[in-house]
Amino acid sequence: MAAGVDSIKMEALSLSEGIREAPVCIIVLGMAGSGKTTFTRSLIQHAQEKFNPYVVNLDPACREVPYAAHVDIRDTVNYREVMKQYQLGPNGGIVTALNMFTTKMAQFAELVRRAGERGHKWCIIDTPGQIEVFTWSASGNIITEGLATMFPTIVVYVMDVVRSACPTTFMSNMLYACSILYKTRLPFLVALNKIDLKDCSYVQDWMTDFEVFQDALEQEQSFVSNLTRTMSLTLDTFYENLTTCGVSAKTGVGFAQLIKHILDCVVEYDKDYKPVYEKMRKERLAEQQAALCPKPPDNVEEAGVAVPLGLKLNDPPPNSGNSIFLMAPGLVPQSNEEEEVEDMEEDAKGSAEDQNFQSFVQSHLTAQQSKRDKLLQEQSQS
Repeated sequence: MAAGVDSIKMEALSLSEGIREAPVCIIVLGMAGSGKTTFTRSLIQHAQEKFNPYVVNLDPACREVPYAAHVDIRDTVNYREVMKQYQLGPNGGIVTALNMFTTKMAQFAELVRRAGERGHKWCIIDTPGQIEVFTWSASGNIITEGLATMFPTIVVYVMDVVRSACPTTFMSNMLYACSILYKTRLPFLVALNKIDLKDCSYVQDWMTDFEVFQDALEQEQSFVSNLTRTMSLTLDTFYENLTTCGVSAKTGVGFAQLIKHILDCVVEYDKDYKPVYEKMRKERLAEQQAALCPKPPDNVEEAGVAVPLGLKLNDPPPNSGNSIFLMAPGLVPQSNEEEEVEDMEEDAKGSAEDQNFQSFVQSHLTAQQSKRDKLLQEQSQS
């Protein structure tokens, strides 16, 4: 990560300090090919002067990034070595690399805190290209919630307007946006990217006017259009209130408006989401306190000494002549003459049944053989 990170202890960042005002963590998510990395570069450039962003790259599989990263997962985890040693595919390697990075979550959060003290007002986090690897993995959940309980955190979902021109693809993007919104429980902003290639007004119309989307869907003759129509009825009330902003990561158009929306999301976090994460923080503090101060034993003598409740593992087991370890005397099997007689009778009965069965099989085989011999004799005489 950075020089001196090994000196950071796991308890360096105390939950008792509460949620800080800076830096604001901006997690950039989006489908593969939506332009997340280029979007991150443009956002860094437009926010550099006013917000001095602290940049984090969490994609271990990329060769190069078009920006200077303060924290780069590739400096911590070797993605190709992970694939080689654990015999994993590309997605499995990314998940494992993120899991390894998450083991240093306390050090990472401490670096972000120190960045806020040095004047970095924003922390922009670029995530892997495979969105499901981050959003549905345990490591992605730990990183997101860990940051949200310490700093104001928002999610920017980058959406490709060129590929969303198809109503079914648009609905797929909306489904993913809906799932991420409810999973992360954070302020959510949709950046409609690549408006230099296609105007994003049609997407905004589909979000705000259900009939316009239905008219566009009527032109689709595929089997999945019926499913899309049904889902649009359900999600209409969800995405009509989503905050959207058209941008071009390549040309930089729309980023001034995007920054205003990000500031609005920060206000939304302080108003609606901060109390929820403050409650989560207090619950974790209570759990830590309970772990430090364990509950006293229930059975205590007047002098305050705990009453021994049973044998210890290093005590010799009772009835050591038996093969049962640490079993109470009342539970040790005792020899019973009646049970032994019954067992002998059952064994004798079982042996008789086996003999009867064997004799039956043998007589059956003998009868079959005699029939075959008789048939062969008749054929030879004829």
